[in-house]
Amino acid sequence: NCAPLLDFEKRPLGGGAPMRLCEAYAGKVVVIVNTASKCGYTPQYESLESLYSQRKDEGLVILGFPSNDFGAQEPGTEQQIAEFCRLTYGVEFPMFEKTHAAEAQADPLYQGLAQAAGGEFPRWNFHKYVVGRDGRLLKSFKSGIDPKSSEFMRVIEDALKASAS
Repeated sequence: NCAPLLDFEKRPLGGGAPMRLCEAYAGKVVVIVNTASKCGYTPQYESLESLYSQRKDEGLVILGFPSNDFGAQEPGTEQQIAEFCRLTYGVEFPMFEKTHAAEAQADPLYQGLAQAAGGEFPRWNFHKYVVGRDGRLLKSFKSGIDPKSSEFMRVIEDALKASAS
């Protein structure tokens, strides 16, 4: 019984077998973010990793999807991206294959998220979608909203308190 919003197979960054997101992260609060290594918002990796390490035991997971759609700010190979994330920001949260997030050529994952968000596609790197434990979209956050902001944290806190139905 997979939530349609997360019913996609994605391959982990740098290789490995594709995994069905809805099965791997069932009952979790999921933050989906399109990432880039050479963006003004790239330091959000630090906030995202901090949030993940503090709250993963409560059921939070952050899924990063590198995208080269905005300003060509993710030109590297998957290996380069993986090394950058790990070495520069100590990223431990799951990262996946490069994925198109921009409306013009959006991956079906992003098409579904944007549709659930009333047509709001990412317009830049580090756009964040928060999906509740029940697999429904709770909120969409534009790139400029830092994961440490009170607005973002309030949605995460409420989502973590809610039980999966």
